Amino acid sequence: MSTAPDPATTPSSPRAGSWNLPNALTILRILLVPVFLWLLLTRSGESDPHRWWAAVVFALASLTDWLDGELARRRSLVTNFGKVADPIADKALMGSALIGLSILDVLPWWITVVILVRELGITALRFWVIRRGIIPASKGGKLKTTLQAIGLLLLIPPLTGFLHTAGLWIMYAAVVVTVVTGVDYVLTALRLRQDPAPDRGR
Repeated sequence: MSTAPDPATTPSSPRAGSWNLPNALTILRILLVPVFLWLLLTRSGESDPHRWWAAVVFALASLTDWLDGELARRRSLVTNFGKVADPIADKALMGSALIGLSILDVLPWWITVVILVRELGITALRFWVIRRGIIPASKGGKLKTTLQAIGLLLLIPPLTGFLHTAGLWIMYAAVVVTVVTGVDYVLTALRLRQDPAPDRGR
């Protein structure tokens, strides 16, 4: 649920060094990913206390995602390192949750495949058009991220009944938004590639 500044509109601050609090939180999020995966995939009986701890780690990592963006924006601490590391940390956290839950047969593999293919495809598109301009994060993209985070947070602990079902339906909604926003990004990329102006969006 990132609220990090849009790199298309927020320049790096000349005063902001790479070693600052927002970037430290981003690094912490990356370091939490293997801890989260270990807790998620460690089987410990019917109650699965490790999965509850995995949910706590996931929630903490998601909180750092929101917090580093807020701090970077409010304190003008946007750096080139942060622009690269923050989306990597986000994708590592979400991707590990998706794959881990599919391994546990909690989340259908087709949902994981659709979301991961979309994320990798959009990343490739951004590099494809980088000389023409930057594809900014859309409101739909932010909604997609929010739905994914909420849905996963409901599926990570060994919940049953209504909450588990709600998590699945939220993930179904996330897939729909994922596909729709993915198509929108593709159209935006095609428009940028067809534009003869090489400096558009910069």
